[in-house]
Parts: sequence; C-alpha cells; structure tokens
Amino acid sequence: MPIFESWQPRRNFTRRTASNSTMTLTPRPLHHLLAIILIAFCALSTRAIAQISIKNTVQTEQIRAELMAHAPDGVGPDQTVWVGLQLTHQPGWHTYWKNSGDSGQPTSLTWTLPAGVQAGDIAWPVPKKLPIGNLANYGYDNTVLLPVPLTITHDFKPAGSPPELSIKLQASWLVCKTECVPQDGEFTLRIPVKGSTASHSAPFDAALKARPTPLKEASSITIEGNKLKVSVVGLPPSAQGKTLDFFPETPEIIETAADWKQVWQGAVWTATIPISSQRGSSPEVMPLVLATQADAERQGFSTQAKVSGTWPAAPALGAVPYLASTTPVANSTPGTAPNLPTSLWLALLGALLGGMILNLMPCVFPVLAIKVVGFALHGDHPRNQRIGGLAYSAGVVVSFVALGALMLALRSAGEQLGWGFQLQSPLVVAGLATLFTLIGLNLAGLFEVGQFVPSSVATLEAKNPAVNAFLSGVLAVVIASPCTAPFMGASLGLALALPSAQALAIFATIGVGMALPYLAASWSPALARHLPRPGGWMDTFRRAMAFPMFATVIWLVWVLGQQTGVDGAAALLALLLGLTMLVWAVGLPGRSRAFLTTVSIAALAALTWALGQNVIKPTDTPNSIAHTALWQPWAPGKVDDMLASGSPVFVDFTAAWCVTCQYNKKTTLVNADVLSDFATKKVALLRADWTRRDPVITAALAQLGRNGVPVYVLYQKDHAPVVLSEILSVSEVRSALAAL
Repeated sequence: MPIFESWQPRRNFTRRTASNSTMTLTPRPLHHLLAIILIAFCALSTRAIAQISIKNTVQTEQIRAELMAHAPDGVGPDQTVWVGLQLTHQPGWHTYWKNSGDSGQPTSLTWTLPAGVQAGDIAWPVPKKLPIGNLANYGYDNTVLLPVPLTITHDFKPAGSPPELSIKLQASWLVCKTECVPQDGEFTLRIPVKGSTASHSAPFDAALKARPTPLKEASSITIEGNKLKVSVVGLPPSAQGKTLDFFPETPEIIETAADWKQVWQGAVWTATIPISSQRGSSPEVMPLVLATQADAERQGFSTQAKVSGTWPAAPALGAVPYLASTTPVANSTPGTAPNLPTSLWLALLGALLGGMILNLMPCVFPVLAIKVVGFALHGDHPRNQRIGGLAYSAGVVVSFVALGALMLALRSAGEQLGWGFQLQSPLVVAGLATLFTLIGLNLAGLFEVGQFVPSSVATLEAKNPAVNAFLSGVLAVVIASPCTAPFMGASLGLALALPSAQALAIFATIGVGMALPYLAASWSPALARHLPRPGGWMDTFRRAMAFPMFATVIWLVWVLGQQTGVDGAAALLALLLGLTMLVWAVGLPGRSRAFLTTVSIAALAALTWALGQNVIKPTDTPNSIAHTALWQPWAPGKVDDMLASGSPVFVDFTAAWCVTCQYNKKTTLVNADVLSDFATKKVALLRADWTRRDPVITAALAQLGRNGVPVYVLYQKDHAPVVLSEILSVSEVRSALAAL
C-alpha cells in the first residue's frame, strides 16, 4: 500500500530528481506522523470542552453562578472550611437536585485542591417539586447555594505570600424552563489562611439550615404489589399533622408525578406511593427526604428506610415500553434501556454484522480504496498478503478495543459520552484534517516520508510492512468511528450496560467484523490470481487516491465550521495552506530551501495560534444543525409536551460529523412522499444536534439503548416509541407513519 506498506516495484520505475539523480519510487510510511497525531487525538478526546474562562463568577442568560467561601476562623489543621456554588436563576428557570426526578441532571462539582485538603459531598438543601406537564422534577429555582465542606489536614502546606488556600472548581449544570441548556464553568478561589473569610455568612447559614435534619429512628418501606408503603417515625412535633413532600434519593423508583396518599397515625407518618413501571433498580435500603410544604421556615428531614417485600418484575430486555418520560433521566442505571438485545450472543452477532457493514460506509472508503494496492503488490506472494491481512485486522481490532475502553473509562469517571465522541472535540477534528492533508500530499507525490526521516529508519520500515498494515487498520478505525452501521446501535447500547470484559468483547467483535472481508480476501488464492500485476498503473492509482483524502479534509473542515463557525473553518483552511507550503519548501533544492522553510514555519506557528483562538476557546458556538420551520430543535420535555397535545413526534438524533446522518437527511428525510406523510399525520419534527458534546442528548440516547448517531425515533401517545434503522429508507419511514 503506498502509504502504510513499503514496497519495491518489480519493474524499474524511476523519476529524475532536481539534482538529476535517479530516485526509486518507494513511498515511505507516514506512521511517525500518524502515531503523534493519534496520541494527541486520544488525549484531546478526554478533555471536557470548557467554554467559559477561569474566574470566580459565570453569567449566562439563564443563570448566574458564583463560587463562594466561608472560613470565619481562617484555614488551619482539623478545621472545616465551607465552599459552595451559588446559582441565581432567572425567573422560570431551574436546576436539579441529586435525584432530578423524571428528567434533568444534577449539578456536578469537580474540585482541584492542594495536598492535605479533602472535599466532602454536596450538602444538598431540601429541593422543591417542580411539575412540568405530566412530569415532575426535583430541583431549585430563584437562588440556591450548594455548600461543600473542605477538611484541612496537617499535611496542608499553604502557598503564596501571604499564605492562602487555592481552590479550582469545574462545575456543570443543566438549567431548564420549557427548554434545557447544559452549561459549565471553571472557577478559582483563593482563601487567606490567616484572618476571617466571612463575607458570605448569610447565604451559607441559610443553605446549611436548609439541609434536611437526620432522624434518629429508622424508617421502613414495605412493597405491596406495585406500591411502596412508607412508614416514618421520629418526626418532631413541629412537623406532625402537616402535609409533607416526599423525595427519594434513589432515582427511577417511583412515579414522580403520580398521585399518592399520605396519612398520620399518631406520630407516625405513612404514605402509599406508586412504583415506576420503568424502575431502574431494586434497592434494599432507600434514603429519603421529607419536607414541610410552607416556603417560610420550611423544615426538611432525612432518614434511611429498609425495604421489605419483593420488588415487581422489571421490564424485560428487548421490550420497548412507553417511557413515562421521553427526556433523559439523571444517573440512569445501566441496563434499563428499553430496546437492548435479549442476550449477549445476539449483541455479538449484531456487532459482527455491523462491523462488516462499516466497510460500505463512505467514512472508510479512502483507506479501503488504498488497500486495493496492497492486494496487487502481494498478489504473487500469498505469505506476504496473509501477513498484511492479519496485521491490518489486528490494527482494526486493537483500535476498536482501545477506543471502547477509553469511552467506558471516561463514562465511569462521570463523562456523558457516546460512540463517535472524539469528533465532538473541534481540536480532534482539526488534527484529523491535518493528518489527512499530509496523507493526501504524500499520495499526490509532493513529498516522500523518506525526506523527513533518517535512511536507517526508512530502511527499517521497508523491512516491516506488517507494522504499516497494522497502522492502516488503526487509521481505518479512526475514520470509521463516527459511523454507526445497521445492527451496531443496539449492540453498542448494550455494551454500556455490561461488565467491562463483556463490553470490550462487543467492541472487539465490531473490529473483527470490519476486518473480516479484507482478512478473508488476503487468504484467498483465487483473488490473488485475478488481481492486476504491479506496474505503472500503481503510481497513477496512488496519485488518484489523494482526491478521496482531500474530500475527507473538505468534510472535516465543514464539520469544524458547524462546531465553531465560519471563522474556525477559515482558520483551519489557512493552517492547512501553511502546512502545504512548509511541505513544499522542505523539498526545494538549493539555498532557497532554508529561507522558505523558516518563513513557512513562522507562518505555520502564527496560523496555529489563530486556529487555537477560534477552536480551543470559541466565543460563540452556533447551532451545528440548521433548524427550519419544518424541523424544530429538540429539548428535554419537548417530546412529552407535544405528545400531551396529541401530536405524534419524530426525532432525528444527528451530528454534522456523522456521514450516515447527512446521507439520510439529504435523501430519505427530504423525500416528497415522506414529507407529505409527515404533514398528513401532523407529525412534529425535532432534531437533536450531537455535533458537540451534549450530556443531555447523550442521556436521551442512553434511554433508547443507543450511544451513537444516527438514531430515528417515532413517538405516539400511549404507545411504545419506534426506533428505526440507522440506514433510513423511504419505505421504512412511510410504513411506520402508516401505523399511526
């Protein structure tokens, strides 16, 4: 293969260099550049995309967030310092408690602290019940402070002069009204070690007073059919006889918005509460919070209730029951997605078939087209052909497992990620565009890698074509990873609900499926006999393959433009122009080479800085997917509102970097018959844009048993949601609409 497999043509193909010497046409592999960019790609994929500069206060249209501290006695060993994030909501907006209810996500705080300082859990104030249509959430409006205790140990060594405690916070929250906006911010705070920090005493006193008071006596819960019979003792006289609010800390247990009954039997409070038909777990002990309903002097109480009785059977895997909420549920328990395969074996079969179909995706064409040359090169050498096939297959399988392991590790660390997550980072998109530009320039003959590496290294590479075949498998996975082929979606969704070993088996099986056609061909003597012999056509084919690479670059630049705006796309194009100039300058003869190379390096550095200003810290992130009068933007709760009004809903979960999504959008979803059926059935059309990282959409996909796009869902009131195929056809959509 011209890029990743070193080869020596059997015939004497030569060309003249500028110095009139003869150079054999032996393209050298690019795996040095590939390895560097792939390492950077993996590192960048793990970064959360912070769009707010590091400071003490963050102001958005919906909310004002401020990091505060309360250390009236200074900072010293064995002392507790309180810090907290205060959220001031605009009227009508709210954020969420630790159990958000039917939809939403709790606010998340991640601290960076010096050695000897330990952060505790959020001391959550008692939440409010926030009814929204036929749903109910638990959260906060107006102003709320989320306090966190910091324990100072004897290992703490103050820094600076005067000495201080330096704190950094990465916070993320979901703020909702009728629509929801995921937001985040980075904060810093420096607390003097000596003296008093008490300017925020009032909000901290109020927040700590709003914490539920632990009850001394244990409570109990008895399961009676599909209801929980709750019994709480030990409530103080000031609360007895009053109507109480009930907040379970365990999510997805009760029907949050359903009617329920409560009575007082002397000093014992009892309640009968419906169990959710989509219950996510079967706990033996449930932590509970009760609160009086009056806003003034509201009292909250916390207790642990031991559960007795048998939980009703959870919905069977493979069924697609109607979701009480079609919006994402925070902290959803793995394994509760509604339409997962019924067994691991079916998931593995789907992964194998999906991996094979990936070879038909436009994403993978540039690499697979080049692999054709590898067959021709080794047509008379079955052993080399088989080794190349095995090495390529190993690269594919190892890369799928590594990418799957990275995604699972990040999700276990709290990141809301799904398949194709790496292309949600503009830096990764820019890095891949740079890589494919270099590959295209190499294929076009502008430079040979041998010009940039020592001859000893180039000779070593030529003797190890298996390494180059392995790296071509790695590159194929990098290109294919944004795609979700038919049969893959449910298997990938199930992978997130399985133990790590079984989940990685699914990722490995996808790799085996993708590599299988090439592996089978490399071991087929019949194929070798029908391949053309090496010859001059190979150099022509090599140069022709530069165009698919440049086409991939065009696509990546378009994706970056969708993520960061036209300025980001223009900055990337300028950077690629500077890179091309540098590659050209390095290959020049004579004295002009050093001068033009220096100029090119300086220009490239300036263009890289310009790209960073537009990509790393974009000032404004546009909507990546255009919305029209026909298609409205998806938001949590919007599906439920439309269903409540009697309209069926069709949701397109999509992303600019998803080639399959764009194909379906330009073909099936603009088909005149399909649009006519949508209009006839009065179907509301929503688009959920996942181009940039969006934990709310990730959670919504997880509810559907998916973790990648495209996903197409048709909702009808009181019916199970219908999840359509990834490769969408006109007949499939029309058949689903006909059933409404």
